[in-house]
Parts: sequence; structure tokens; C-alpha cells
Amino acid sequence: MTLNRSYIVGNWKMNGALADGAVLDAIEAGIAEQSGVDVALCPPATLIAAFAQKAKAIGIGAQDCHAAPSGAHTGCLSAPMLKEAGARFAIVGHSERRAGQGESNTDVAAKAQALFNAGLGAILCVGETLAERDAGNAIAFVTQQLAESLPISAAPDWLTVAYEPVWAIGTGRVPQDADIAAMHAALRVTLVERVGEGGQSIRILYGGSVNPANAAQILVLTDVGGALVGGASLKAETFLPIVAAAAR
Repeated sequence: MTLNRSYIVGNWKMNGALADGAVLDAIEAGIAEQSGVDVALCPPATLIAAFAQKAKAIGIGAQDCHAAPSGAHTGCLSAPMLKEAGARFAIVGHSERRAGQGESNTDVAAKAQALFNAGLGAILCVGETLAERDAGNAIAFVTQQLAESLPISAAPDWLTVAYEPVWAIGTGRVPQDADIAAMHAALRVTLVERVGEGGQSIRILYGGSVNPANAAQILVLTDVGGALVGGASLKAETFLPIVAAAAR
């Protein structure tokens, strides 16, 4: 990855089968003509090895990892296991795991640190609920969440932050451009406060119903270094226009 390039990451969540290697092939063919953008996909764990073997220009990542390198953790995958399968990075702290699996900021920081220890990158997710947004606490909540979720080894060469307003994920709703810009600016300040000058170079992605219709206007906002894309990443015809918008 090159830090001054946009970073577009597709999160397939619990979707995908081996036959969807054709989607990977189509995306790879489509990004061959793009420049100035890094592209990655996070398929379900069952596809990491197969996709990592096929991918040439696309980074393949995982959707989560356990903080421990091994142990009695039924159903979990460690960072070393993911690396062996071919993953280059993993998402940690996604709101669906924070809410559904009760993950705390401390848990997220430990997972991110485990990825660093294994030589992998991390995309660390933060974001507020609609109740927090409506109460006027969005920036305070999200910046505290980031500060408490940052691993001790946080640095721009392996860590990316993703801001995902929880109420916008999969709903089609997107915050106003000014709200996105304000949140990314606040996150930048927090990164510099916690990491030092290196915090200026950590890429901050936006995620939350990103699609071909709204990508261009979001990706030009200050401090928006790319996008974490959900449903629109499942098909080449909806993912590639987002990549193209980032490459402009």
C-alpha cells in the first residue's frame, strides 16, 4: 500500500462462496486500468485462502481475528492463522461485532495489536448510533472510542481507521458532507494526539451505505482517505465505479 493513495476495501460480511471467485476476477480486471488507489476485499474466512491464491492486484483481508495467537477459543481464528491462509490484514471493531458480540474498546485494541504482532495490517472501525448522533454526542463518543481502541503500536504503515456511522450501515442513509468532514477532522486530531506526527498519515476511511451514486462526493472530502464498502462490494458492477471515483 502507498499511504497517499486512496484505499477502497470491500467487506463481504457473511456472503460469498467459491463460485464468487468470478467476482474477484472481474474486479481485478476492472482495476487494471485504475491508478492512485489501493483495493482490497474481505471475504468470509472460508474464502481467504482461495482468494489470496487468485488475487494479484487486490489485497485480501479477514473480517475479524482473535487477540490470542492460539488456545482454547472454539470457532475463532488467530492472526497467525489468518496470515498463513493468505490474509494481509483484518477488520477489527466493526459495529456489528461491537453490538452483536459485545466487543469493548479494550478487546478491539488487543485484536489490532495481535495483528501487528503477526505482521498484518488492521482496519479499526469506530462509529456512533443514531441515538448518540441525535443527542449531539457523536464526535465526543467516536473520538473517545478511537482513543480507547488504539493499540500501543499504532502507526501509519499498518493501521487504517474506518469511520462508520452505525445508523447508516446498510440503510441507504448517509450523513451530510459537512458532518462526515467534521468527524474525520476530529478523528485526525485524536490520531495526532495519541500517535504523534504519524497520526497525520494514518488513512481514515468512510463506511456507511457507500455506493456508486455517492462515492465521488464523499471521497473528495478532506481527511477521507477511502471507503469501507459493504453491499456494493459484492458485485463488480457496483464496486468498480467506487474504485474509479477514488482514482480520480
